[in-house]
Amino acid sequence: MMKLPEGKVYYSITEIADLTKVKPHVLRYWESEFPALAPRKNRAGNRVYQEKDIKLIFLIRHLLYEEGFTIAGAKRKLSKKGILDDPKEEASVETNANSALASIEQDLQKILKILS
Repeated sequence: MMKLPEGKVYYSITEIADLTKVKPHVLRYWESEFPALAPRKNRAGNRVYQEKDIKLIFLIRHLLYEEGFTIAGAKRKLSKKGILDDPKEEASVETNANSALASIEQDLQKILKILS
């Protein structure tokens, strides 16, 4: 991995594209394929990458270009390492679980009423 300029916290997509040798449209595509790669956007709506995003981009680039993985293969590899956890997906699973528990509780209340 190349050395990042000191003192910067956020980097533009152009800077990242130059640093990683990956074109901006490819980076935007990877965002749609790899949920963990989700750079923030500034007030103007431009992507701003942090060091964690850059490390993930280098890892994805390595898997795809140097190790020859497909997108699906790279996703599986990153999932096994626990890198591709999508916080939105986790929240959705938790919401579904809470909904199911509420439904079960209602059913148990009905059964209890019938037995009384």
